[in-house]
Amino acid sequence: MTFNKIFIIGLPRTATTSVCLAMLGLGFKTAHNAYTANAFNDAQVIADTPVFCDYQNLDKHFPNSKFIYLTRNKDNWIPSIRQLLQRMIVNLQRTDGGFNPYLKRCYNDVFSPLTANNITQDDFLFQCYQNHQQGIFDYFKNRSDDLLTIDVSDDMSYSQLLAFLKISPENGRDTGFEKINIGGKVRAWQDINNVLKIESTNKGRIDKILY
Repeated sequence: MTFNKIFIIGLPRTATTSVCLAMLGLGFKTAHNAYTANAFNDAQVIADTPVFCDYQNLDKHFPNSKFIYLTRNKDNWIPSIRQLLQRMIVNLQRTDGGFNPYLKRCYNDVFSPLTANNITQDDFLFQCYQNHQQGIFDYFKNRSDDLLTIDVSDDMSYSQLLAFLKISPENGRDTGFEKINIGGKVRAWQDINNVLKIESTNKGRIDKILY
């Protein structure tokens, strides 16, 4: 393997955590979210914010990297992302605190305009999904060696991941991706203990410059 980094650029609720867990199992130092320069330097695999929003800049800053775009059936993704956004919207829109600025920027950019009414609308949410997807497909046009697109519910997705990373099947899991964060849960990553897991912050602190 001669690539630089692996960026998982699927939107939230497309199984980013399951893929990160698989990456730990394959021996990669992995960060689910990265908000410090050390996280970007130390991790070999990075998912979620800010990478699903900043993949073009990351491609330029970390040349020779690989990108994994995760898709999900809209009938499953829409209610899941709506539930997540409804939990988050107050802290995403606060000007006196709430979530960190990287997380706020990414969600507000992708789900724009982010309003309580808009996130109740299936058409709005799916349009955001399609806009993000089209941006990725346009950017990586004619670069099939750099981008893998998978839906982890597909039985072949795990073997496709191994092939993309040029990892022999015997070095992977027999059962493919493990399903976690089921039923609206989003905090499973915090409970994972693994020496290869890279923390997204420095004891809760973030950096002004990430990479």
